[in-house]
Amino acid sequence: MAPLVVMSVALLLICLQFGTQWIGLTQIIDIVGQALREWTVESEHIGTTGVILIQVRLPRVLLGFLVGACLASVGVVLQALLRNPLADPYVLGVSSGAALGVALAILLGVGTTVVAFSVLPLCGFAGGLLSLVVVYRMAVSYGRLPIHALLLAGVILNAIFSAMIMFVTSIMEPNRSVGTMTWLMGTLTAPSYPALAILACYLMGGLFLLLNQARRLNVLTLGEESARSLGIDTEHVKRVIYVLSALITGAVVSVSGMIGFVGMVIPHAVRFLLGADHRLLLPASACIGGMYLVIADTLARTLLTPTEIPVGIVTALAGGPFFIYLLVWRKDRFA
Repeated sequence: MAPLVVMSVALLLICLQFGTQWIGLTQIIDIVGQALREWTVESEHIGTTGVILIQVRLPRVLLGFLVGACLASVGVVLQALLRNPLADPYVLGVSSGAALGVALAILLGVGTTVVAFSVLPLCGFAGGLLSLVVVYRMAVSYGRLPIHALLLAGVILNAIFSAMIMFVTSIMEPNRSVGTMTWLMGTLTAPSYPALAILACYLMGGLFLLLNQARRLNVLTLGEESARSLGIDTEHVKRVIYVLSALITGAVVSVSGMIGFVGMVIPHAVRFLLGADHRLLLPASACIGGMYLVIADTLARTLLTPTEIPVGIVTALAGGPFFIYLLVWRKDRFA
């Protein structure tokens, strides 16, 4: 894991250089050092370039790493839980619930208030939490959580919420509608440091709890009967993983929109390189998922400068071909 951590830090520093204004690596180190020494991000102390780096690029890059790490980690545990290599964080139906919560907030005018940045993520999280409760109640049967029922409930709720999102977007004012559609395609916006710190504590706590399930996931991949014979309470494990995955996904979607394919592509790539031991697969996928999304976001904000591409488009263009390859490979293998 140490090499991946070093690679992650190096990549963050490299990506901080790119943007509408090039900032050299030496300059980045000087500005960050000065900001830490003086404990300020005001322009009169760190200059215009410092403001661009400290207040815009750095929090955005850190947010991208967090989001990518969470999506990849949730993808790992869902593929193990559902025993489906095509599973990703959005199969739960929570993403569409979070997106609907934000869309409704914008429709009601929350997006025009000075507290919009702090309220919109809360609205998205509330929508994701509501969908979590609905999907769980739809899927649970006599105290058990059948996998097929969970998948079906997620698909049904995704379809319903997606239709509601399209309806809400269609009745918005044109300027709000455009902004909402851009957000739904997946976008990262530089948060304030207090908001980023709160989000980081929440998400890192969720990832730590998922990592604690790594040994049980290893056993669960053998099949539920085998896991029960080895003393694993499979129903409890499924509930814990489902709830953690849904809560993490809801929080991520509430701040980044719908960024697809990260949770499906990264676990497969890491599993191919490092094997299927979740004690290693989970933290490695988190690091590589974070790096992947940081690179995708850097491309999204620099390829067509000054125009910015939604990062969800970049991840879809990169992940779509992999998805097709995976489908064809599985068809040829199991025909």
